[in-house]
Amino acid sequence: MATRKQSTPRRAPSKPRPVPRLTVVTLGVGDLTRSRHFYCDGLGFHASSASNEHITFLDAGGLVLGLYPLELLAADANVTTQGAGFGGITLARNVGSKREVDAALAAAKKAGATILKPAKLAFWGGYSGYFADPDGYPWEVAYNPHWKLDTGGRVRLPR
Repeated sequence: MATRKQSTPRRAPSKPRPVPRLTVVTLGVGDLTRSRHFYCDGLGFHASSASNEHITFLDAGGLVLGLYPLELLAADANVTTQGAGFGGITLARNVGSKREVDAALAAAKKAGATILKPAKLAFWGGYSGYFADPDGYPWEVAYNPHWKLDTGGRVRLPR
């Protein structure tokens, strides 16, 4: 008599987990017109046609940078605008060389930014400096020799 081999129940293959993505950063700004001018005319960002008189959407190379009046953004998030000082966040732009760091900081200053920290060699082996936009948001401009940038200027982190 032939015996049947007992089959083990098969588990459904697990689905790959979606990669978390940051798609939009919105800055609460004091003067939308001033900020749009700073980012577009001064720093060279391009505003989307989805922008209007209440909000500006900027193409930040695969990420959307939103500019929205501070009071309206706070109300939308159900938080207060009271308080000042460092908000615990910086924005950053990585470039391909030390020379590009210096050029980006110079362009930001020319556009009206305040230089918070001139570019210098960093403890981690790169070269970076900081500027503040007209609303005081700190931006780092950095060259990291340990990271590669693709042809579109996007960071490709080592695996």
